[in-house]
Amino acid sequence: MNKATLPLAFNSELFSGQTIVITGAGNGIGYAALSAFHATGAKIIAHLGRDAGAAYDLPEGVIHTTGDFTKIDDQIEFIRFVEQQTDTVNVLINNAGTMFGRFPADTLTEEQYQAVVELNQNAVVRITRGLLPQLKRSSAASIINTVSISALTGGSPGSSIYSASKAFVSTYSKGLARELAPMGIRVNAVSPGVIDTDFHKRYSSEEKLENTRQSIPLQRLGKAEDCAPSFLFLASNELSGYITGQVIEINGGQR
Repeated sequence: MNKATLPLAFNSELFSGQTIVITGAGNGIGYAALSAFHATGAKIIAHLGRDAGAAYDLPEGVIHTTGDFTKIDDQIEFIRFVEQQTDTVNVLINNAGTMFGRFPADTLTEEQYQAVVELNQNAVVRITRGLLPQLKRSSAASIINTVSISALTGGSPGSSIYSASKAFVSTYSKGLARELAPMGIRVNAVSPGVIDTDFHKRYSSEEKLENTRQSIPLQRLGKAEDCAPSFLFLASNELSGYITGQVIEINGGQR
């Protein structure tokens, strides 16, 4: 797993006393965000994906569980798990998601299609809906959804459904921001470019990644810890209290 230690120049008490819920926090970007919030004093309730082994590397005190979010029952069980742990959620980060593979349009199966949409799209809506009562109890709550540069570009061959599911979440975030603003809940999204995690190592060849690297103005692939500060920024009412309905692109200038 791609784990990161984050030497962050943030106030170590920035999120003291706040409860942060993070899905897909077992590795990569989710784990980097978890580590960052832990370093700033937050109480963290984490969904680690399907891999129970991810719990061995968690910082001390993180409340965690596992679940397969391609299954509605596991999504509902996670909502119940959070409800058992806290009455109030200050920040919800919907980060769980993946491609499962590259599926050409003419051979895409119904099972493949449903799995991608259920995890990347439906789970975000269902978990957000389920935890809104806890978010409403916070005086200044924040929802942050992880999308992707492919929501803008359409992605590369075989990733059209993944890209479309991320575009759905991007638009959902903007619409939800308008709807929830009167309740004091801000909604934004973080949109990573090509980040050097297990995700891209699994679904892209070394040649493809190198070609991508050369096309990025900063001349390197991103790291999981490059994304973490954006989650902190968007979660903090002190730092971003007048920002809602936005998608923050973290991509080294990639287009």
